[in-house]
Amino acid sequence: MNVVIHPVHFDASEGLVDFINKKLAKLETFFDRIIEAEVFLKMETKQNIKDKIVEVKLHVPGKTLFVTKTSKTFEESTDLALRTIAEQLKKQKARQQQL
Repeated sequence: MNVVIHPVHFDASEGLVDFINKKLAKLETFFDRIIEAEVFLKMETKQNIKDKIVEVKLHVPGKTLFVTKTSKTFEESTDLALRTIAEQLKKQKARQQQL
């Protein structure tokens, strides 16, 4: 699986990039035909509160899966996003096995 991480308007630390790569590698246990993963990291400030937004786009054969999650840290947002996209992967695998 090819992984591309796009930090928007900031530089992501090496630790954060490693964390995201390790978490994404675990997705292959649910569905082994993932072509590419794109991760967008954004920061949003509302009323002096900085929210961290993680968007994950997975390219699988015949479909693109997408999820956006927001929380106080990038690590927490990543965990939430990957839990959600793992469920989408399980459903996609079940659909493909029915064909």
